[in-house]
Amino acid sequence: MTFTKFIEIGAVVYVNSGIYKGKLAAIVNIVDQTRLLVDGPCSSVPREVVSMKQVQLTKFKIPISVGARTVIVKKAWEKVGVTAQWTEGAWAKSLANKHRRANLSDFERFKLMKLKQKRRVIISREVKRLVKEQKSA
Repeated sequence: MTFTKFIEIGAVVYVNSGIYKGKLAAIVNIVDQTRLLVDGPCSSVPREVVSMKQVQLTKFKIPISVGARTVIVKKAWEKVGVTAQWTEGAWAKSLANKHRRANLSDFERFKLMKLKQKRRVIISREVKRLVKEQKSA
């Protein structure tokens, strides 16, 4: 299996730790083996040097040149529609679902438990019916 995502100028990254955790930014320049200059004008991440350990590569890429200014990055970001593509993606939906689950109240967790119990009963009844049907056939 070959790699499909590379550290390159214009690659969009997800910041997974630090002050801007949970936001998207674009790689503007590569400082050295372990640090990147990123800029996220549409996601309120200022132009800043971050460690590669703080970011994860996404599948998105914007066409910018080395050291592009914030205005140029913003125009390219909006032209490609990175924010819209990100919100439609499975990764963003998964993160939103985790956030939603983490913020459930006690009563909402109780309701969720009861719904899971009902689902389990329905599935087990159907499995028993199908097993019984299979044995009689």
